[in-house]
Amino acid sequence: MRTSEDIRLVDPALLSRAAREAFTKLAPHALAGNPVMLTTAVVAAVATILAVIDLASGGPHGAVLAQICLWLWATVLFGNFAEALAEGRGRARADSLRATQSETPAKLLPAMPRGDVRIHDWREVSSRDLGPDDLVYVEAGDIVPADGEVVAGIASVDESAITGESAPVIRESGGDRSAVTGGTRVVSDAIVVRVTQRPGESFLDRMIGLVEGATRRKTPNEIALTILLVSLTLIFLIVVASLEAFAAFSGTLIPVGFLIALLVTLIPTTIGGLLSAIGIAGMDRLIRAGVVARSGRAVEAAGDVDVLLLDKTGTITFGNRMADAFLPLPGVGEARLAEVAALASLGDETPEGRSILDLARKAHGFRAEAAEVARMVPFTAQTRISGADLNDGRRLRKGAGDAILKQARGSVPPQLGHLVDQVARSGGTPLVVAEDDRPLGVIHLKDVIKPGIRERFSELRRMGIRTVMITGDNPITAAAIAAEAGVDDVLAEATPERKLELIRAEQAKGRMVAMCGDGSNDAPALAQADVGVAMNEGTPAAKEAANLIDLDSDPTKLIEVVMVGKQLLVSRGALTTFSIANDVAKYFAIVPALFASVYPALGALDIMQLSSPESAILSAVIFNALIIVALVPLALKGVAARATSAAALLRRNLLIYGLGGLIAPFIGIKAIDMVVSGLGLV
Repeated sequence: MRTSEDIRLVDPALLSRAAREAFTKLAPHALAGNPVMLTTAVVAAVATILAVIDLASGGPHGAVLAQICLWLWATVLFGNFAEALAEGRGRARADSLRATQSETPAKLLPAMPRGDVRIHDWREVSSRDLGPDDLVYVEAGDIVPADGEVVAGIASVDESAITGESAPVIRESGGDRSAVTGGTRVVSDAIVVRVTQRPGESFLDRMIGLVEGATRRKTPNEIALTILLVSLTLIFLIVVASLEAFAAFSGTLIPVGFLIALLVTLIPTTIGGLLSAIGIAGMDRLIRAGVVARSGRAVEAAGDVDVLLLDKTGTITFGNRMADAFLPLPGVGEARLAEVAALASLGDETPEGRSILDLARKAHGFRAEAAEVARMVPFTAQTRISGADLNDGRRLRKGAGDAILKQARGSVPPQLGHLVDQVARSGGTPLVVAEDDRPLGVIHLKDVIKPGIRERFSELRRMGIRTVMITGDNPITAAAIAAEAGVDDVLAEATPERKLELIRAEQAKGRMVAMCGDGSNDAPALAQADVGVAMNEGTPAAKEAANLIDLDSDPTKLIEVVMVGKQLLVSRGALTTFSIANDVAKYFAIVPALFASVYPALGALDIMQLSSPESAILSAVIFNALIIVALVPLALKGVAARATSAAALLRRNLLIYGLGGLIAPFIGIKAIDMVVSGLGLV
């Protein structure tokens, strides 16, 4: 999905395409979604007619009106250009994704195989001929022909065409890692896939449409902002219309062309021209982060999140418990306990087993080469024990405390129970080690907190977001891990019903809730949450229920999603603040220049001392067009979202963008007035 390098803003191909589309977007139906720019286009059309009439009749203002018309049309084109450029960046990303779409040969099976998944009873068909519930056989080297679910076998799958990550992932039948995506490639082994996609509705098709912004809808905040912009447009329309009557009462005359040009400079054309670009750029930033938004609404909702629900395993912790310490019973040396534990783990390929070996090597210099193992005892769900039988007759075992105690010979030292309780109270998992059915001590397995996660939670807390860890662990273990990670709250022994209840309870309090998940049991909660992030490697049910899909299947991405949403809101708020302050400043900069000759007292307000009313109007129109171009990079890049409260963000916006919006017109219009007067354009 992601390109190897970010798409540049100043890309000649993108700029050329956006420039062409700026003209096609002049169509009324294209402008209808942006009332401010539609008003500007209508005003430009009327001004053009008036300019032609004035030039044809030899009127005194024809030349100035013609220049004003050119800059009014430029204002509309610059706004269209900003939107087209944002859409072009998304379309360029979609083109790289579309390149992975092709007609793929598929090995269609007549029925579900029995026994070995490596079968040959298939016939080759085109991937375009596949339908829901068809079974296809995919072996090493084959391209997965369609979206589906693994129903037999296990394989390593290269998903770099979708996620951009080079490391293959495991896909197997059953559980939460059974979903496969069309266009990915099987690296090893073989699987049977049941097709789940319908014609034209593959995951790639949906992502291409989403990336191009074809299905993007306005969010509630964007709708509210549109209402504000329309209201301001109506207010300034009334103000400008009243100026004609005011001028007539004063015994002077302001040409209608000047008045409609003044209207464009006063209405919020800056944010109106950049509004669509900001929203599209927000979705684009998520794509760069490896997250596909199913609608613009989901992106913005992420910026309003109050409560963040995070699964413990894989999000807060690394997902695998690691050996942290060897705790021997009295009379047993720690080195001996480490050696027995390591020998019992030689055949244990789980992350926990490998961590025991690593700790034994680092802490006590254990060497596996010296071991003489006769037979490895694999772990089973029934025994909950694994281990090894050595050539010298010793039987070494490790496993759950109660399972080991059932096989123990003789009396069990009371200290063993104390060690087990000590580990459990600290949030760890006690693993008892025994030699010839005699307990030697305990291995302390613990969830390893991801580095920097505590700091990230502190950052979210400063932004007013409460974090809740969700885990199936018992309350004691959950509380210990939550305290170490620094989350605000914890839901232990979580079930799908309890997750759903928690989300509904928070929403009933008026809070916006975000959650991530990958399993079918997470689907109800993902659907209920305001922002639901599904892992790409998760089940189809989870991905259908969510409104955001993380292509990297990295649960910590939820924090990044919130930051992108915050940045979108901050960017829109900052540019809106600038635009409104900008319009107010232009009003007080221009109106005194128009009426100073009639009312000399207004000269005290004419601080810029513009050359003439004609120059004042033309300079304001030029500034109005150029400021949109100047702010396009900021709209596409976004304003940095800082970890602070809403009140602090408002103060910062008012100080930087509000004050900047007040000052910029005075400086800009004065500079343009000097150039216009110097060149004799008025």
